[in-house]
Amino acid sequence: MSIMNWSSLSLFSSKPLPLCKGKISVGAITKVLLRDLPPGRIVVIQHRDLDEVVAQELIDHKVKAVINCQITMSGAYPTQGPLMLLQQNIPIWEAEAAIFQDFIPNSEIVIYEDRIILEDRHISCSAFTREKWLNLQQLANDQSTRLLEQFIENTLTYAMREKKTVMEPLPLLSLRTNFEGKHVLIVSRGKGYKKDLLAAKAFIAEVKPILIGVDGGADALLECGYQPHMIVGDMDSVTDRALSCGAELIVHAYPDGTAPGLTRTNALGVFAHVLPCFGTSEDAALLLAFEKRGEWLVTVGAHTHMIDFMEKGREGMGSTLLVRMKIGARLVDIKSIGVFYKKPYVWTKEACSTVFLSLFFIGLGLFQLHWILKRVTHVVWKLGGQG
Repeated sequence: MSIMNWSSLSLFSSKPLPLCKGKISVGAITKVLLRDLPPGRIVVIQHRDLDEVVAQELIDHKVKAVINCQITMSGAYPTQGPLMLLQQNIPIWEAEAAIFQDFIPNSEIVIYEDRIILEDRHISCSAFTREKWLNLQQLANDQSTRLLEQFIENTLTYAMREKKTVMEPLPLLSLRTNFEGKHVLIVSRGKGYKKDLLAAKAFIAEVKPILIGVDGGADALLECGYQPHMIVGDMDSVTDRALSCGAELIVHAYPDGTAPGLTRTNALGVFAHVLPCFGTSEDAALLLAFEKRGEWLVTVGAHTHMIDFMEKGREGMGSTLLVRMKIGARLVDIKSIGVFYKKPYVWTKEACSTVFLSLFFIGLGLFQLHWILKRVTHVVWKLGGQG
């Protein structure tokens, strides 16, 4: 008599099922990883306080899951980044920072609820859930007043230190791009920058401004079908494709002239000017366009408030405050002027079909009305003749 092995039946098996499996892409610097990230990957990153811009980039790259070997959200400030991923059904697992180096690019992994199988290794992990995000978001909101106070103090302290620097002209660069009397569109990788750039289509078509990409902003221009005239930045998030597109390259250097971005441009064999300037690369691009006598300086994806700068790892915005004060009324955001450059209505096939069918049925109705009136007139005439 044979005995049935009940444990072999899947219905009674206690073995957990994997929640996710696939090939991984590994990057200690997320914006560098995103340059050439193929779709459908599980990404392994080290990104403390996952911000909204990076979250949207991961969504756009159609990642399968995120393994973060850092604190995904500390609660230091409010952010929607992790929630954006979870809302798109992209799970997040957190693992210890020490095991980041154990992940081998392009290897296959299997993820269970509390562990990751990497070859023959079992790595502990924990899921980052919506409940955890909600608790940390509430914590961040509760201490927002104290955070704002610290941010203001930092901003004013550095503004006082750099107020003389902002009054000095930039080093003279011999550029082929002529700014004088022309409007300038400056694209940065800020929140919603891709959406705002799409909304600027009518403005670009009508005004034909000089197009400047600040680091990865150049890739956004190329993705929308525009050729950037100039790329300004430390060249850490822009792709090789953008750097080789023919745009004039300006490597943003530290005030002492140190320019880490030159290593990248030299490796590609492309010429780049060096621009020593305080502040961010966005500040440098704005000052350059201003001093080269550009007319309107229109920003897309610009960093303008506390959370924007906290997500970039900056505890203040002293340089940005000074630059905006110097440029004054010539600086506007695309959201402010986009309403004046609405895309003209285009007759689509659907619209033409709707109008045609409407006219057809109106004509049919008039024909039927004409037939009915004709019959009524005929009947009335016959009745009148009989009388």
